[in-house]
Amino acid sequence: MSHNDIIQPSSVPILIAEDNRTQAEYLRYILEKEGYPVMLSTNGKEGLNLVNSNRPRLILTDVMMPEMDGYELCSAIKGDPSTADIPVILVTHLFNPVDVIKGLEAGADNFIIKPYTPEIIHTRIAGILQAVKKTESDECHEPLTVVFSDRSYTITATRLQIINILLSTYEVAIKNNTDLQVAQEKLHYMNDQMQKTLDKLQISNDDLIKENHERKMVETALGNANNKLQLMASITRHDLLNQINSLQGYLELAAMDRYDDPEQAWQYVDKAVAVLSQTVNTVQFTKEYQEIGVKSPVWQNCHNLVNKSLTHTSLNNVILENLIPEDLEIYADPLIEKVFSNLFENAVRYGGKITKISVRFMQDENTCRIICEDDGEGIKDDEKLKIFNYQYGKNTGQGLFLSREILSITGIQIEETGTYDVGARFEISCPGGTIRFTGSDI
Repeated sequence: MSHNDIIQPSSVPILIAEDNRTQAEYLRYILEKEGYPVMLSTNGKEGLNLVNSNRPRLILTDVMMPEMDGYELCSAIKGDPSTADIPVILVTHLFNPVDVIKGLEAGADNFIIKPYTPEIIHTRIAGILQAVKKTESDECHEPLTVVFSDRSYTITATRLQIINILLSTYEVAIKNNTDLQVAQEKLHYMNDQMQKTLDKLQISNDDLIKENHERKMVETALGNANNKLQLMASITRHDLLNQINSLQGYLELAAMDRYDDPEQAWQYVDKAVAVLSQTVNTVQFTKEYQEIGVKSPVWQNCHNLVNKSLTHTSLNNVILENLIPEDLEIYADPLIEKVFSNLFENAVRYGGKITKISVRFMQDENTCRIICEDDGEGIKDDEKLKIFNYQYGKNTGQGLFLSREILSITGIQIEETGTYDVGARFEISCPGGTIRFTGSDI
Protein backbone atom coordinates (compact mmCIF):
# COMPACT_ATOMS: atom_id res chain seq x y z
CA MET A 1 0.00 0.00 0.00
CA SER A 2 1.39 3.38 -1.06
CA HIS A 3 1.48 6.42 1.11
CA ASN A 4 -1.49 7.82 -0.82
CA ASP A 5 -3.52 4.70 0.00
CA ILE A 6 -3.30 5.29 3.74
CA ILE A 7 -6.66 6.46 5.07
CA GLN A 8 -6.45 9.33 7.51
CA PRO A 9 -8.95 8.95 10.41
CA SER A 10 -9.67 12.69 10.34
CA SER A 11 -11.21 12.24 6.88
CA VAL A 12 -13.59 9.49 8.01
CA PRO A 13 -16.57 10.90 9.88
CA ILE A 14 -18.41 8.10 11.74
CA LEU A 15 -22.03 7.99 12.87
CA ILE A 16 -22.85 6.12 16.07
CA ALA A 17 -26.49 5.11 16.51
CA GLU A 18 -26.87 3.94 20.12
CA ASP A 19 -29.71 4.56 22.60
CA ASN A 20 -27.52 3.67 25.61
CA ARG A 21 -25.73 6.88 26.55
CA THR A 22 -22.89 5.11 28.34
CA GLN A 23 -22.21 2.79 25.41
CA ALA A 24 -22.40 5.65 22.96
CA GLU A 25 -19.91 7.78 24.91
CA TYR A 26 -17.55 4.82 25.27
CA LEU A 27 -17.58 4.24 21.50
CA ARG A 28 -17.06 7.93 20.84
CA TYR A 29 -14.13 8.00 23.27
CA ILE A 30 -12.45 5.07 21.45
CA LEU A 31 -12.96 6.58 18.00
CA GLU A 32 -12.06 10.16 18.82
CA LYS A 33 -8.89 8.97 20.53
CA GLU A 34 -7.84 7.61 17.13
CA GLY A 35 -8.78 10.86 15.38
CA TYR A 36 -12.16 9.96 13.87
CA PRO A 37 -14.84 12.69 13.79
CA VAL A 38 -17.95 11.28 15.54
CA MET A 39 -21.67 12.01 15.34
CA LEU A 40 -24.17 10.56 17.84
CA SER A 41 -27.82 9.59 17.48
CA THR A 42 -30.04 7.95 20.07
CA ASN A 43 -32.20 5.87 17.66
CA GLY A 44 -32.41 4.68 14.08
CA LYS A 45 -34.75 7.41 12.91
CA GLU A 46 -32.51 10.17 14.21
CA GLY A 47 -29.52 8.37 12.75
CA LEU A 48 -31.12 8.19 9.30
CA ASN A 49 -31.74 11.95 9.37
CA LEU A 50 -28.05 12.53 10.17
CA VAL A 51 -27.03 10.26 7.30
CA ASN A 52 -29.03 12.37 4.88
CA SER A 53 -27.88 15.72 6.26
CA ASN A 54 -24.28 14.96 7.25
CA ARG A 55 -23.18 12.04 5.11
CA PRO A 56 -20.79 9.89 7.20
CA ARG A 57 -18.13 7.55 5.80
CA LEU A 58 -19.06 4.76 8.22
CA ILE A 59 -21.96 3.85 10.51
CA LEU A 60 -21.87 1.92 13.80
CA THR A 61 -25.39 1.08 14.93
CA ASP A 62 -26.79 -0.79 17.86
CA VAL A 63 -29.40 -3.40 16.95
CA MET A 64 -31.93 -2.81 19.73
CA MET A 65 -33.19 0.81 19.58
CA PRO A 66 -36.56 2.56 19.88
CA GLU A 67 -38.54 3.95 16.92
CA MET A 68 -36.23 2.33 14.33
CA ASP A 69 -33.88 -0.54 15.24
CA GLY A 70 -30.46 -1.20 13.74
CA TYR A 71 -31.69 -3.68 11.13
CA GLU A 72 -34.29 -1.20 9.88
CA LEU A 73 -31.72 1.61 9.79
CA CYS A 74 -29.29 -0.58 7.85
CA SER A 75 -32.04 -1.65 5.37
CA ALA A 76 -33.05 1.98 4.83
CA ILE A 77 -29.44 3.03 4.15
CA LYS A 78 -28.72 0.09 1.83
CA GLY A 79 -32.07 0.52 0.08
CA ASP A 80 -31.30 4.11 -0.91
CA PRO A 81 -28.93 4.25 -3.94
CA SER A 82 -27.51 7.54 -2.67
CA THR A 83 -26.36 5.96 0.66
CA ALA A 84 -26.05 2.29 -0.26
CA ASP A 85 -22.25 2.52 -0.47
CA ILE A 86 -21.88 3.67 3.16
CA PRO A 87 -20.56 0.73 5.21
CA VAL A 88 -22.79 -0.26 8.14
CA ILE A 89 -21.47 -2.23 11.09
CA LEU A 90 -24.03 -3.74 13.46
CA VAL A 91 -23.13 -3.69 17.16
CA THR A 92 -24.92 -6.53 19.01
CA HIS A 93 -24.58 -9.25 21.63
CA LEU A 94 -25.32 -11.85 18.92
CA PHE A 95 -27.25 -14.35 21.02
CA ASN A 96 -28.90 -16.16 18.11
CA PRO A 97 -27.89 -17.31 14.57
CA VAL A 98 -30.98 -15.45 13.34
CA ASP A 99 -29.15 -12.20 14.19
CA VAL A 100 -26.53 -13.03 11.55
CA ILE A 101 -29.15 -13.83 8.90
CA LYS A 102 -31.11 -10.67 9.71
CA GLY A 103 -27.89 -8.68 9.44
CA LEU A 104 -27.18 -10.18 5.98
CA GLU A 105 -30.78 -9.55 4.96
CA ALA A 106 -30.46 -5.91 6.02
CA GLY A 107 -27.24 -5.60 3.96
CA ALA A 108 -24.86 -5.04 6.90
CA ASP A 109 -21.17 -5.02 6.05
CA ASN A 110 -19.95 -6.49 9.33
CA PHE A 111 -20.59 -7.15 13.02
CA ILE A 112 -19.02 -5.96 16.23
CA ILE A 113 -19.96 -8.34 19.02
CA LYS A 114 -20.50 -7.03 22.54
CA PRO A 115 -18.57 -6.93 24.77
CA TYR A 116 -15.82 -5.48 22.60
CA THR A 117 -12.37 -4.00 23.09
CA PRO A 118 -10.79 -0.92 21.43
CA GLU A 119 -8.62 -3.31 19.39
CA ILE A 120 -11.69 -5.00 17.92
CA ILE A 121 -13.22 -1.63 17.00
CA HIS A 122 -10.02 -0.54 15.23
CA THR A 123 -9.70 -3.86 13.36
CA ARG A 124 -13.28 -3.84 12.09
CA ILE A 125 -13.17 -0.22 10.94
CA ALA A 126 -9.79 -0.66 9.21
CA GLY A 127 -11.06 -3.80 7.45
CA ILE A 128 -14.24 -2.12 6.27
CA LEU A 129 -12.46 0.98 4.97
CA GLN A 130 -10.04 -1.16 2.96
CA ALA A 131 -12.88 -3.28 1.59
CA VAL A 132 -14.68 -0.16 0.39
CA LYS A 133 -11.88 0.41 -2.15
CA LYS A 134 -12.63 -2.92 -3.78
CA THR A 135 -15.52 -2.92 -6.18
CA GLU A 136 -17.84 -5.74 -6.98
CA SER A 137 -19.65 -3.99 -9.79
CA ASP A 138 -19.40 -7.08 -12.01
CA GLU A 139 -20.84 -9.40 -9.35
CA CYS A 140 -24.39 -10.61 -9.78
CA HIS A 141 -26.54 -9.44 -6.91
CA GLU A 142 -29.51 -11.72 -7.42
CA PRO A 143 -31.45 -12.11 -4.17
CA LEU A 144 -30.80 -15.31 -2.18
CA THR A 145 -33.67 -16.86 -0.19
CA VAL A 146 -32.70 -18.58 3.05
CA VAL A 147 -35.09 -20.54 5.29
CA PHE A 148 -34.14 -20.72 8.95
CA SER A 149 -36.33 -21.58 11.95
CA ASP A 150 -39.43 -21.84 9.75
CA ARG A 151 -38.94 -18.37 8.33
CA SER A 152 -37.69 -17.16 4.96
CA TYR A 153 -35.05 -14.43 4.63
CA THR A 154 -34.04 -12.64 1.40
CA ILE A 155 -30.33 -11.81 1.28
CA THR A 156 -28.92 -9.36 -1.26
CA ALA A 157 -25.48 -8.96 0.36
CA THR A 158 -22.37 -9.28 -1.78
CA ARG A 159 -19.96 -12.14 -1.40
CA LEU A 160 -17.52 -9.85 0.39
CA GLN A 161 -20.15 -8.79 2.88
CA ILE A 162 -21.13 -12.39 3.54
CA ILE A 163 -17.51 -13.47 4.03
CA ASN A 164 -16.72 -10.53 6.30
CA ILE A 165 -19.75 -11.21 8.48
CA LEU A 166 -19.14 -14.95 8.65
CA LEU A 167 -15.47 -14.38 9.50
CA SER A 168 -16.45 -11.90 12.19
CA THR A 169 -18.92 -14.27 13.79
CA TYR A 170 -16.49 -17.19 13.50
CA GLU A 171 -13.76 -15.10 15.07
CA VAL A 172 -16.06 -14.29 17.97
CA ALA A 173 -17.02 -17.95 18.31
CA ILE A 174 -13.35 -18.98 18.44
CA LYS A 175 -12.57 -16.28 21.00
CA ASN A 176 -15.56 -17.21 23.14
CA ASN A 177 -14.60 -20.88 22.97
CA THR A 178 -11.03 -20.05 24.00
CA ASP A 179 -12.29 -17.84 26.81
CA LEU A 180 -14.64 -20.64 27.85
CA GLN A 181 -11.80 -23.16 27.97
CA VAL A 182 -9.68 -20.78 30.02
CA ALA A 183 -12.64 -20.15 32.30
CA GLN A 184 -13.23 -23.89 32.64
CA GLU A 185 -9.58 -24.47 33.51
CA LYS A 186 -9.75 -21.70 36.10
CA LEU A 187 -12.99 -23.15 37.39
CA HIS A 188 -11.44 -26.62 37.69
CA TYR A 189 -8.43 -25.14 39.47
CA MET A 190 -10.64 -23.12 41.81
CA ASN A 191 -12.81 -26.17 42.40
CA ASP A 192 -9.73 -28.24 43.27
CA GLN A 193 -8.51 -25.50 45.60
CA MET A 194 -11.95 -25.20 47.13
CA GLN A 195 -12.12 -28.97 47.60
CA LYS A 196 -8.72 -28.94 49.32
CA THR A 197 -9.90 -26.08 51.51
CA LEU A 198 -13.11 -27.96 52.30
CA ASP A 199 -11.09 -31.08 53.16
CA LYS A 200 -8.89 -29.02 55.48
CA LEU A 201 -11.97 -27.39 57.00
CA GLN A 202 -13.55 -30.82 57.47
CA ILE A 203 -10.42 -32.08 59.22
CA SER A 204 -10.35 -28.94 61.38
CA ASN A 205 -14.04 -29.34 62.11
CA ASP A 206 -13.59 -33.00 63.05
CA ASP A 207 -10.67 -32.06 65.28
CA LEU A 208 -12.73 -29.28 66.84
CA ILE A 209 -15.65 -31.62 67.47
CA LYS A 210 -13.31 -34.15 69.02
CA GLU A 211 -11.62 -31.44 71.08
CA ASN A 212 -14.97 -30.07 72.26
CA HIS A 213 -16.13 -33.58 73.12
CA GLU A 214 -13.02 -34.27 75.17
CA ARG A 215 -13.23 -30.81 76.76
CA LYS A 216 -16.81 -31.52 77.85
CA MET A 217 -15.69 -34.89 79.20
CA VAL A 218 -12.92 -33.18 81.15
CA GLU A 219 -15.33 -30.55 82.49
CA THR A 220 -17.76 -33.28 83.53
CA ALA A 221 -14.97 -35.26 85.14
CA LEU A 222 -13.70 -32.22 87.06
CA GLY A 223 -17.24 -31.43 88.19
CA ASN A 224 -17.70 -35.00 89.41
CA ALA A 225 -14.35 -34.90 91.18
CA ASN A 226 -15.23 -31.62 92.92
CA ASN A 227 -18.56 -33.02 94.12
CA LYS A 228 -16.88 -36.18 95.39
CA LEU A 229 -14.21 -34.22 97.21
CA GLN A 230 -16.84 -32.12 98.96
CA LEU A 231 -18.75 -35.25 99.94
CA MET A 232 -15.63 -37.06 101.13
CA ALA A 233 -14.48 -34.01 103.08
CA SER A 234 -17.76 -34.11 104.94
CA ILE A 235 -17.52 -37.87 105.57
CA THR A 236 -13.89 -37.91 106.70
CA ARG A 237 -14.37 -34.84 108.89
CA HIS A 238 -17.20 -36.67 110.66
CA ASP A 239 -15.04 -39.82 111.02
CA LEU A 240 -12.02 -37.93 112.29
CA LEU A 241 -14.08 -36.07 114.88
CA ASN A 242 -15.56 -39.35 116.18
CA GLN A 243 -12.15 -40.99 116.29
CA ILE A 244 -10.55 -38.03 118.08
CA ASN A 245 -13.41 -37.96 120.61
CA SER A 246 -12.95 -41.68 121.20
CA LEU A 247 -9.20 -41.25 121.54
CA GLN A 248 -9.69 -38.42 124.01
CA GLY A 249 -12.18 -40.46 125.99
CA TYR A 250 -9.95 -43.53 126.29
CA LEU A 251 -6.98 -41.38 127.30
CA GLU A 252 -9.04 -39.60 129.98
CA LEU A 253 -10.25 -42.93 131.35
CA ALA A 254 -6.68 -44.26 131.38
CA ALA A 255 -5.52 -41.17 133.25
CA MET A 256 -8.26 -41.59 135.84
CA ASP A 257 -7.41 -45.28 136.51
CA ARG A 258 -3.63 -45.09 136.24
CA TYR A 259 -3.14 -45.20 140.02
CA ASP A 260 -6.16 -47.11 141.30
CA ASP A 261 -6.38 -49.70 138.49
CA PRO A 262 -3.22 -49.65 136.30
CA GLU A 263 -4.25 -52.80 134.40
CA GLN A 264 -7.55 -51.22 133.33
CA ALA A 265 -5.71 -48.02 132.46
CA TRP A 266 -3.43 -49.89 130.08
CA GLN A 267 -6.45 -51.51 128.40
CA TYR A 268 -7.79 -48.02 127.75
CA VAL A 269 -4.40 -47.06 126.33
CA ASP A 270 -4.49 -50.09 123.98
CA LYS A 271 -7.94 -49.03 122.77
CA ALA A 272 -6.65 -45.50 122.26
CA VAL A 273 -3.77 -46.83 120.18
CA ALA A 274 -6.25 -48.80 118.01
CA VAL A 275 -8.35 -45.66 117.49
CA LEU A 276 -5.19 -43.73 116.62
CA SER A 277 -4.38 -46.36 113.98
CA GLN A 278 -7.85 -45.85 112.49
CA THR A 279 -7.26 -42.12 112.49
CA VAL A 280 -3.99 -42.53 110.64
CA ASN A 281 -5.73 -44.75 108.05
CA THR A 282 -8.48 -42.16 107.62
CA VAL A 283 -5.95 -39.38 107.06
CA GLN A 284 -4.04 -41.58 104.58
CA PHE A 285 -7.29 -42.36 102.76
CA THR A 286 -8.12 -38.65 102.60
CA LYS A 287 -4.74 -38.00 100.96
CA GLU A 288 -5.37 -40.72 98.36
CA TYR A 289 -8.94 -39.64 97.72
CA GLN A 290 -8.12 -35.97 97.16
CA GLU A 291 -5.79 -37.00 94.33
CA ILE A 292 -8.78 -38.32 92.35
CA GLY A 293 -9.80 -35.81 89.69
CA VAL A 294 -6.96 -33.40 90.43
CA LYS A 295 -5.46 -34.11 87.02
CA SER A 296 -7.52 -34.13 83.82
CA PRO A 297 -8.50 -37.56 82.43
CA VAL A 298 -6.22 -38.85 79.67
CA TRP A 299 -6.12 -41.68 77.14
CA GLN A 300 -4.03 -44.55 78.52
CA ASN A 301 -3.00 -47.88 77.07
CA CYS A 302 -4.96 -50.63 78.90
CA HIS A 303 -2.45 -53.42 78.25
CA ASN A 304 0.37 -51.33 79.71
CA LEU A 305 -1.77 -50.29 82.71
CA VAL A 306 -2.23 -53.94 83.70
CA ASN A 307 1.50 -54.61 83.44
CA LYS A 308 2.52 -51.43 85.33
CA SER A 309 0.06 -52.13 88.16
CA LEU A 310 2.17 -55.17 89.13
CA THR A 311 4.84 -52.78 90.43
CA HIS A 312 2.49 -51.93 93.33
CA THR A 313 1.57 -55.46 94.42
CA SER A 314 3.03 -58.96 94.71
CA LEU A 315 1.27 -61.90 93.04
CA ASN A 316 3.28 -64.49 95.00
CA ASN A 317 2.64 -67.73 93.08
CA VAL A 318 -0.53 -66.50 91.32
CA ILE A 319 -0.37 -66.41 87.49
CA LEU A 320 -1.58 -63.27 85.69
CA GLU A 321 -2.93 -63.51 82.13
CA ASN A 322 -2.95 -60.09 80.42
CA LEU A 323 -5.23 -60.69 77.43
CA ILE A 324 -6.00 -56.99 76.80
CA PRO A 325 -5.31 -56.01 73.14
CA GLU A 326 -2.08 -54.02 72.93
CA ASP A 327 -3.73 -51.15 71.01
CA LEU A 328 -6.70 -50.67 73.36
CA GLU A 329 -6.91 -47.32 75.17
CA ILE A 330 -9.13 -46.08 77.99
CA TYR A 331 -10.06 -42.49 78.82
CA ALA A 332 -9.86 -42.23 82.62
CA ASP A 333 -8.36 -40.52 85.63
CA PRO A 334 -4.55 -40.97 85.71
CA LEU A 335 -5.01 -42.96 88.97
CA ILE A 336 -6.71 -45.83 87.13
CA GLU A 337 -3.51 -47.85 87.50
CA LYS A 338 -4.41 -48.18 91.20
CA VAL A 339 -7.69 -49.82 90.22
CA PHE A 340 -5.94 -52.79 88.67
CA SER A 341 -3.33 -53.06 91.44
CA ASN A 342 -6.13 -53.02 94.02
CA LEU A 343 -8.08 -55.76 92.20
CA PHE A 344 -4.96 -57.94 91.99
CA GLU A 345 -4.03 -57.29 95.63
CA ASN A 346 -7.53 -58.20 96.86
CA ALA A 347 -7.58 -61.33 94.68
CA VAL A 348 -4.25 -62.55 96.10
CA ARG A 349 -5.04 -61.55 99.71
CA TYR A 350 -8.60 -62.89 99.94
CA GLY A 351 -8.77 -65.40 97.09
CA GLY A 352 -7.80 -68.40 99.23
CA LYS A 353 -7.31 -71.25 96.73
CA ILE A 354 -6.58 -68.78 93.90
CA THR A 355 -3.99 -69.80 91.28
CA LYS A 356 -4.74 -67.53 88.32
CA ILE A 357 -5.99 -64.01 87.49
CA SER A 358 -7.15 -63.17 83.95
CA VAL A 359 -7.76 -59.72 82.48
CA ARG A 360 -9.46 -59.45 79.06
CA PHE A 361 -11.58 -57.16 76.88
CA MET A 362 -15.14 -57.91 75.76
CA GLN A 363 -17.34 -56.03 73.32
CA ASP A 364 -20.92 -56.60 72.19
CA GLU A 365 -23.55 -54.46 70.49
CA ASN A 366 -24.29 -52.37 73.58
CA THR A 367 -21.27 -52.35 75.87
CA CYS A 368 -17.49 -52.54 76.05
CA ARG A 369 -16.12 -54.19 79.17
CA ILE A 370 -12.81 -55.04 80.77
CA ILE A 371 -13.10 -58.28 82.74
CA CYS A 372 -10.85 -59.12 85.70
CA GLU A 373 -11.58 -62.62 87.06
CA ASP A 374 -9.85 -65.26 89.15
CA ASP A 375 -10.35 -68.85 90.28
CA GLY A 376 -10.35 -68.08 94.01
CA GLU A 377 -13.10 -68.19 96.63
CA GLY A 378 -15.20 -65.42 95.09
CA ILE A 379 -17.62 -62.99 96.74
CA LYS A 380 -20.84 -63.94 98.52
CA ASP A 381 -24.03 -62.60 96.95
CA ASP A 382 -24.94 -60.45 99.97
CA GLU A 383 -21.54 -58.74 99.81
CA LYS A 384 -21.35 -57.94 96.08
CA LEU A 385 -22.61 -54.37 96.62
CA LYS A 386 -21.25 -53.80 100.10
CA ILE A 387 -17.59 -54.35 99.08
CA PHE A 388 -17.67 -50.99 97.24
CA ASN A 389 -18.89 -49.07 100.29
CA TYR A 390 -16.68 -46.77 102.30
CA GLN A 391 -14.91 -48.58 105.18
CA TYR A 392 -16.46 -51.97 104.51
CA GLY A 393 -14.36 -55.11 104.36
CA LYS A 394 -11.84 -57.29 106.07
CA ASN A 395 -9.18 -54.54 106.08
CA THR A 396 -10.03 -50.83 105.80
CA GLY A 397 -12.64 -51.29 103.08
CA GLN A 398 -11.24 -48.32 101.17
CA GLY A 399 -9.55 -50.02 98.17
CA LEU A 400 -12.63 -50.96 96.14
CA PHE A 401 -14.39 -47.76 97.21
CA LEU A 402 -11.48 -45.75 95.82
CA SER A 403 -11.46 -47.87 92.64
CA ARG A 404 -15.13 -47.15 92.03
CA GLU A 405 -14.57 -43.43 92.61
CA ILE A 406 -11.55 -43.29 90.29
CA LEU A 407 -13.48 -44.98 87.46
CA SER A 408 -16.62 -42.89 87.94
CA ILE A 409 -14.71 -39.68 87.11
CA THR A 410 -15.31 -40.44 83.39
CA GLY A 411 -18.54 -42.40 83.84
CA ILE A 412 -16.95 -45.87 83.95
CA GLN A 413 -18.69 -48.36 86.27
CA ILE A 414 -17.46 -51.45 88.10
CA GLU A 415 -19.46 -54.39 89.54
CA GLU A 416 -18.77 -57.88 90.86
CA THR A 417 -20.56 -60.64 88.88
CA GLY A 418 -18.64 -63.76 89.89
CA THR A 419 -19.93 -66.95 91.53
CA TYR A 420 -19.05 -67.72 95.14
CA ASP A 421 -16.62 -70.63 95.52
CA VAL A 422 -15.89 -70.47 91.76
CA GLY A 423 -14.09 -67.16 91.57
CA ALA A 424 -14.39 -63.38 91.70
CA ARG A 425 -15.28 -61.53 88.50
CA PHE A 426 -15.11 -57.74 88.26
CA GLU A 427 -16.65 -56.13 85.17
CA ILE A 428 -15.50 -52.60 84.25
CA SER A 429 -18.14 -51.16 81.90
CA CYS A 430 -16.93 -48.34 79.62
CA PRO A 431 -19.49 -45.97 78.04
CA GLY A 432 -19.02 -44.57 74.53
CA GLY A 433 -16.11 -42.17 74.18
CA THR A 434 -14.06 -43.74 77.01
CA ILE A 435 -12.64 -46.77 75.21
CA ARG A 436 -11.00 -47.03 71.80
CA PHE A 437 -8.42 -48.78 69.73
CA THR A 438 -5.47 -46.54 68.92
CA GLY A 439 -6.64 -43.78 66.57
CA SER A 440 -10.37 -44.61 66.50
CA ASP A 441 -13.26 -44.38 68.96
CA ILE A 442 -15.40 -47.40 69.72
